[in-house]
Amino acid sequence: MIHSMTGYGKQEINLNNSNFMIELKSLNSKQVDITIKMSSKYRDKEIELRRLISEKLQRGKIELSIWREKKEFSNTFKLNKKLIKDYYLQIDDLKKDLDNLGCSEKDEDSSYSNIIQTLVQMPDVFVKEEESIDENNWNQISKAILKTIDNLQKYRKDEGKKLERDIKNRVNNLYKLLKQIDPLSKRRIEKIKSNLNDNLTKLNLKNIDEARFEQELIYYLEKQDITEEQVRLNAHLSYFLDCMKSKLPVGKKLAFIAQEIGREINTIGSKSSDSEMQKIVVQMKDELEKIKEQLLNIL
Repeated sequence: MIHSMTGYGKQEINLNNSNFMIELKSLNSKQVDITIKMSSKYRDKEIELRRLISEKLQRGKIELSIWREKKEFSNTFKLNKKLIKDYYLQIDDLKKDLDNLGCSEKDEDSSYSNIIQTLVQMPDVFVKEEESIDENNWNQISKAILKTIDNLQKYRKDEGKKLERDIKNRVNNLYKLLKQIDPLSKRRIEKIKSNLNDNLTKLNLKNIDEARFEQELIYYLEKQDITEEQVRLNAHLSYFLDCMKSKLPVGKKLAFIAQEIGREINTIGSKSSDSEMQKIVVQMKDELEKIKEQLLNIL
């Protein structure tokens, strides 16, 4: 069964005083390429998440976002009391030095309130507290992430069904075009034989090795024959459809078979000197290019 690499999943959960929005996006890529956006609070869980996503989704350019919205305001900044005390002692020492030098003001500008106001404006007085991880909350978030992955996989499956229908139709078109080539190919060989006979009768051939001439003639006709290419192309198309039924990811395998199909079509095109056959070959190439475009998005 075909699965697309394009997908989208979303999940929302409410925990204590916070809402969490989990969003997962996936686009086509040759390998797995994972980007995770979340609070630094959960950074130690990133390796675990990467392993989970890689195992479940296997390929694609994947982006996981975990957004947190607090229901209630909570102050995460605290005063660095130790630093403030150190600043205060330095200011007090400076004041004493200025008093001894007779430089201090006699008014009350250095009152307690003014000192406090000065202190809270000093560098690094406020520090942000690191929030600790609530393991119970993380367990709930992990379950929500798994549901989000399931949603994305369902999306991939639904998109895969659409891709599968389109690709099968195009492969069937290649079958039909291949059948159209068969009578043209036989007629073309007969025409080549007839032209050769006509040309040979016009030549005055003497002292010719009949056996060697017949051998060379057969070799030339075999080089013009496309029966082997037709048989191989038919086999590749059949194998392609069989592989599409696999439950395992087959995107890369189908791309390889498509290359082999292309080689056979090109060989048929290079051998065919018939205008009608050339038209069919062009149509086959067009169908194959559209198949290859769809294969870029298959898991």
